[in-house]
Amino acid sequence: MQQGMQEHERRAARIETLIQEVAAFSDPNARATTEELIQALMDMYGEGLARLLEITAQSEASGLALIEMFANDELLSALFMLHGLHPLGLETRVLQALDEVRPYLQSHGGNVELVGIEGNVAHLRLQGSCHGCPSSTMTLKMAIEEAIYKAAPDLDAIHVEGVIPLPARQGIPMTFVAPRKRKDNGDSTKQGKAWQVVEDVETLPAGALKAITLQDQSLLFCRIAENYYVYHNRCANCHMPLDRGTITATALTCAQCGQAYDVSRAGRGLDDSHLFLEPVPLLIEDDRVKVALAALSKDDQSEATLSTPAR
Repeated sequence: MQQGMQEHERRAARIETLIQEVAAFSDPNARATTEELIQALMDMYGEGLARLLEITAQSEASGLALIEMFANDELLSALFMLHGLHPLGLETRVLQALDEVRPYLQSHGGNVELVGIEGNVAHLRLQGSCHGCPSSTMTLKMAIEEAIYKAAPDLDAIHVEGVIPLPARQGIPMTFVAPRKRKDNGDSTKQGKAWQVVEDVETLPAGALKAITLQDQSLLFCRIAENYYVYHNRCANCHMPLDRGTITATALTCAQCGQAYDVSRAGRGLDDSHLFLEPVPLLIEDDRVKVALAALSKDDQSEATLSTPAR
């Protein structure tokens, strides 16, 4: 016990010495950056300790049950991961992540299963309307990948069976292997997704359509019974906006060309099975509607403008 205390005191003294050395840096930029890093780490670990105390004080659980509660806290989970101490195995965390996005996939008539994990690579299989559907590429990239990398950033890649490309004009690769998220240096435009609250969608009546522009992208929100759906506001056949169309049951019909799509089945064409709308990941959280969009490059924006003539 005495030896342990001496080690803690030695480390504390060394930390104090290093902080003084940082304060003496002649380069002001290096000094400011290092001091900011130290403060950020102290804030993060301080908040983590506060969360440990808060969860412990509010819970009657103990032992493994309490540790599991710690693991389910986003901040504590990140700290555990940083030090290789996460109490939940990689496969368990991936399965939990898939459970989070499964309601979204099922609302579009699809599903996903974990085939297995080999060498830090997760192998998934799309099912139902997602299997073999071009629009499932976006579903995978924006919803499944986001949830999995949030729960398991220690994965190296994601391989998925059942993904085929969108038409060539949309620039989606033939296969999708997710890059390791931690290598993007925090640049959100590289993986380009963040959940964004959309106002006034909750008041959308059943059977109604509403076009909303977010990040220069026109989105079409649909409500069928108690379920919400969102697609890019562009007919896959004539490329005209769909918000002038009509919904009958789950069929959305384009007012320009008459092409119909099944809103509840990933936007699959009812008259032409080779046509698909482009779905956007959607979540209902705390009675608020959220969507996740990818940032468009200049080329994508130009193409979207060409594909969606002015009304």
